Parts: sequence; C-alpha cells; structure tokens
Amino acid sequence: MRRLLFLNGIKAFEAAARTGSFAAAGTELNVSAAAISRMVNLLEQRLGVVLFERKANRLAPTAAGRAYQSGLTPIFDALSSLTAQIMAPSTMRVLTLGVGPTFAMKWLIPRLADFSKEEPDIEVRITTGGAAVPFGDDWSCGIRLGDGAWPGLVAEPLFAADLVPVCTPRLAATLKRPADLKGPSLLRVSHAAKDWSLWLKAAGVTRVVARGTEFQYYGHALQAAIDGLGVAMGIRPYIDDDLAAGRLVAPFALTVPKGERWYLVYRSFQAGQRDFAAFRRWIMRAAAQSATRNSPRKDSYKKDAIV
Repeated sequence: MRRLLFLNGIKAFEAAARTGSFAAAGTELNVSAAAISRMVNLLEQRLGVVLFERKANRLAPTAAGRAYQSGLTPIFDALSSLTAQIMAPSTMRVLTLGVGPTFAMKWLIPRLADFSKEEPDIEVRITTGGAAVPFGDDWSCGIRLGDGAWPGLVAEPLFAADLVPVCTPRLAATLKRPADLKGPSLLRVSHAAKDWSLWLKAAGVTRVVARGTEFQYYGHALQAAIDGLGVAMGIRPYIDDDLAAGRLVAPFALTVPKGERWYLVYRSFQAGQRDFAAFRRWIMRAAAQSATRNSPRKDSYKKDAIV
C-alpha cells in the first residue's frame, strides 16, 4: 500500500517552498501563516527531516527541502490538470498554449488551420506567453525563445533563431553592400537591443549604429518595414511567410545566429496526455517543414551579398 504521510502538511510545505513564505502559502491555501507553520513543523517531525532553515526575513529550504519540493510541485501540477480534465464537459477538449504575440501572429496562427483539420475536436486557446512570463498553471505547453534551461519544464527545440535584415524590395534595391545601411533607418526592438550590433559586427560594419524607430515587439518593427519605414532585423521564423510572399526581402545573404533557439516547453506529465501529444507531433512536423523550406530570397538586386 502507498504510504501517504500527512497530506495537509505536504501541501503546506510545497506551497511555502514554492512561494518563499508561510504568509504567501497561507494566502494560496486560504489559511493563516501560523497554520502553515504548524503543519510544516508537524510534517518535519513525522518525516524526521528538517525542510526549512528559519531565517529572520525569509525561509531557506534545506537540501532535503529543495529535493522534496522539486518532486512535489510536478505531482501537484499533474493532479490539478487531471482534476480540471475530469471536471470539464466530456465533449470539451481544450489545449492552452502560452506564446509571445509576434510568434503567434507571424508563424503559429497562419498554420493552425492545418492542425484543426487534423484534430477538429481540439480547441486551441492562445494566451500571452514568452520567456518573460511565468509558465501558467493552466497551460498545456508554451513556445519560448531562450537557451532551453527552464527548471521544472521539458524543452524540445523547434527552430534556430537566425538574424537577417529585411526590408521592402524598393529599399533593398538601394543597398549594394552592408556599409550602405544608415543608422536612422535601422528599426529597433526594445528587448532585443543587441541584434543589430551582432549582425553588423559579423558583416564587418563598424561605423553604423542602429538609431531608427524603436518598437516593443518584433511584429511592430516588421510591419513598419513592410510599410517602408526602414530596415528591420528579421528573426526566424517570424519572417518566413513575409519573405515567401515577397512583402519583405533580405538584401544580404548573411544570416547570424542569435545565440538562442525556439523551444516547445511543457511539464513532463503532459507528455502522456492525448491532446498535447497530438499537438506536439503536429508542431514538430510543421517546424521541420518550415526550417527546410524557408530561406532568405536571393533576388537579382543583391549584387554584393555576403555569403
């Protein structure tokens, strides 16, 4: 038989370890901080293990406490997800995806119709995600740009994040070599300040500094480039469809790795769930097709393209 020890104490400990305080855990579990403290003390007595070092202004989990919490949190997440599935109407199949707005608009949404054809009974709900947003309790999975190291999450690579300048064909015709780029026409993204300097350095251009209009999101900068405002730094796969349609072109063939990749991220217990497994198969296949099919267009005006 399973040996279940004091579930209320285990819940209290996990919440306190995850939130960093008895008070926050009490708010989450709708009891007082003193009640959380008593339950954790009782749990430590029953286990014969010290789980927290009590310090003046904060809780510090011991090594045993950290190990215990790292195993408990996925269990409670899985239990919460399973309970939500059981409570949902039997006909409702919902997959919630956390993703950044530009990725959603520029790559995911244009392809979701294909997934719906394969899995018409699964409703995909898109919510605000991205690396700066905590992984939501109600998310089935997320798509993030980074190094793949997100504690508590499985991260499977989807795309390389390569950088290449893009603009309208009319503007590209005036750019014979990278040194023709002018700082005031180089559109910027506030959270990606190093993109232009990274590409310009690789292109051997040392006297140009991006000083064009700054936008909050890549999607805004790319739309501005489509409208002829300047040259945007494109990032794969955001630019793939615009390049294929000719709305944007790459005046130079040089692409530079951003140093990060796009990942499908999810909690390990999701791997065995039918709807997520179907979405995972689809997006892995779609990502592979996109990576092999799309490349910057090498049009005739690129006389001095860097390779």
